[in-house]
Amino acid sequence: MTGFTTHRFVTPAGLTLCGDIGGIPGAPTVVLMHGGGQTRRSWHGAAREFARAGYHVINLDARGHGDSDWPEDGRYSLGVLADDVRAVLGPPAGPVALVGASMGGVTALQLAASGKAPDVVAVIMVDIVPRVEQEGSDRIQAFMRAHPGGFANLEEAADAVAAYSPHRPRPKDNSGLQSNLRRRADGRLYWHWDPRLIDGPHALEPPDFSDPLLEASRAVRIPVLVVRGLRSDVVSDAGIAEFRGVIPHLEVCDVAQAGHMVAGDRNDVFNAGALDFLRRHLPPR
Repeated sequence: MTGFTTHRFVTPAGLTLCGDIGGIPGAPTVVLMHGGGQTRRSWHGAAREFARAGYHVINLDARGHGDSDWPEDGRYSLGVLADDVRAVLGPPAGPVALVGASMGGVTALQLAASGKAPDVVAVIMVDIVPRVEQEGSDRIQAFMRAHPGGFANLEEAADAVAAYSPHRPRPKDNSGLQSNLRRRADGRLYWHWDPRLIDGPHALEPPDFSDPLLEASRAVRIPVLVVRGLRSDVVSDAGIAEFRGVIPHLEVCDVAQAGHMVAGDRNDVFNAGALDFLRRHLPPR
C-alpha cells in the first residue's frame, strides 16, 4: 500500500500481529480492524483516505487472520481480541479512534468498555451491534464453514463470494482475492484464517457475547457511530434500538445499496460518513 509500511507487533503472550502503518506520525491515530474471515486488505481504500485526511493509521490483521499468528490455544474471545489491540497501541501516546467491521467492531466496543484504553476517544462500528439478527449471523457462519476442502483456483473462490453477495457487481479481475487465500501442500487454495474462529472450543459466537457486551457498554461515554448497510441482514432496527438503550448518544449512518460488507459495497459513502464523524470528535492536525 503506497505510503504505508508493514510492522509486526508482539503481544505480551508472544503472539505476533501484522499491520500496515501510514499517515502522519504524531497525528491522532485511527486503528482499522477487519471482520471475521477477512484481512487488513479489506480496509485498503479507507486506510489511504484516512491517511490523506491527516490521521495516523494502523491497519491491523487480527490474530488468526492474514499475516498474523494463529494462537496455539485457539482463543478468540472478545476480551482476548481487545487485549491484542491494546498491546498494539502500547502506552497511551495520544487520542485514538477504533474503526471495526463486524468482529472488529465488537472488539472495538469491548476495548472501549473495558476501561483499559483511556486513549480511545471514539468508536466506529461497521454493520454490527451487540445483538445481531440470527438469520444474518447464520448466513455468515455458513459461508465461513463452506468449502473446507478449499478451491482449485481463484475463479472457484470468486464464485463463493458472489453467491454470498449477489447484489455486488462481480469484479472482472479476481486477483484481489489472492491476499485472502493461501495455497497449501495439496495445491489447493484455502481462506487464510483459523477455522477455530468458528469451530474451536473458544470460538467467537455472537449470541454468547450479546448480553455481556450490552451491559459493559453502559460504561461507554465516548462517541460511538454505527455505519449500517441498508441491505444488511445482520443489523436491524431492533438491534439499533436496543444498543441505543445503553448508549443514548449513539449515532447511526445508514448506507443505501450496501450489505454487511459496507466499506466494500460503497467505499466512497462509508469514507465520507466515517470522516465526518471523526472530524467532529477527533479532528486531524
